[in-house]
Amino acid sequence: MDPVTALERIAFLLERELADPQRIEALRTAAETAAALPPEPIDAAQAARLPGVDAVTARVIADASVGRSPQYLLETEARAAAGPAPTAAAIRLREKLQGDCHLHSDWSVGTASPERMARTARALGHHWAALTDRGLAPDRLREQLDLIEQLNPRLAPFRLLTGTECEILPDGTLDQDEDLLRRLDVVVAAVHTDPGDDPAATTRRLLAAARNPLVDVLGHCTGRRLGEHPRPPAEFDADAVFTACREHDTAVEINCHPDRRDPPDDLLARAADLGCLFAIDTDAHAPGQLDWQLDGCGRAAALGLDAERVVTAWSVDHLLAWTGAR
Repeated sequence: MDPVTALERIAFLLERELADPQRIEALRTAAETAAALPPEPIDAAQAARLPGVDAVTARVIADASVGRSPQYLLETEARAAAGPAPTAAAIRLREKLQGDCHLHSDWSVGTASPERMARTARALGHHWAALTDRGLAPDRLREQLDLIEQLNPRLAPFRLLTGTECEILPDGTLDQDEDLLRRLDVVVAAVHTDPGDDPAATTRRLLAAARNPLVDVLGHCTGRRLGEHPRPPAEFDADAVFTACREHDTAVEINCHPDRRDPPDDLLARAADLGCLFAIDTDAHAPGQLDWQLDGCGRAAALGLDAERVVTAWSVDHLLAWTGAR
C-alpha cells in the first residue's frame, strides 16, 4: 500500500465513524502532498518537514513508503470491523443496491466536492447516485446542474443524478422553485426544524409532501436525532402518512446516518406492512459516509423487504422512469 492510498483509506474510515473533521482534513492534505513524492522510502523525520504533513501523517507516509501497514491504519480498520456482524440477508441486499438517493457535497452541508462524492460512490460499486444538496438558491442549483452535466462524461458509465433535499415548510409547501424541481432527477423532502408537539400539524405537513408529485422520497420522516444533541421523533399519524406514500408512489427513506436511523423500527415496520416503497440512503456528508448503507439493509432485510421495493436497488433507467412518471 502506497502512502496516498493509506492516508485516503484512514480518512475514509474516520469519516464513517464521524471523527474530527480537522483530523480528516489533515489526512487528505497530507495525501495531496504524498502524491507528489517519488516512489521510494522516506523516513518520518523527512516526511514531517513536507508541507501539510504533521507527525501523525508523517509516520503513515514513512511506514507505507516501505510497504509496511501503518499502525494508525490498522487501529482504524480494527474499529471499523468491531461490532455485530451483518446478517447474510443484509449483505445480499447491499450487493443488490445500485445507488443512493440522498447525499451532500461541499456546495451545502458536505465536506467534499460533487466529483469526489461521485467517484467514491462509484468505487463502492454504485451505478448511480443523486446529489441532493440542501438550501441552494435557485441560481446556485442551476449552476450545479451545469456542473453535473460536465462531470458525467468523465464518470461514465456511472451517472451522477441531479437532485435536492427540500425543506417541507410548516404549510406543507417546499422551499424550492417548482419549475426547477421539475428539472431534477430526484427530489427528497424532509423536515429539519423542530416540528413542534402538534401531531395533527406534523401529519398535515408530511401528507402534503407525500402527495406532492414533485417529491420522490420522504426523507428521515420523524426528524429524530440520536447523537450528542438528541431530539425525540416527531409524532404524527403514521398510518395516514405511509398510506399516502403508497398511494402516491412516494418512497419512504430508510436513513442510514447513525445520528438518525430514521424511521424508528416500529414505524419502519408499519410502512413495510402498508406496502410502501423504500429508499435506503446514507444522507452522507463526506465520502466515507457513503459506506453506511449496510445498516439500512440490515433493517430492511429484517422485515423481509426485497430489492423490488427498494428504489436504490433499481437501475438508473428504472429509477428515472419512476421519478419521471410520478
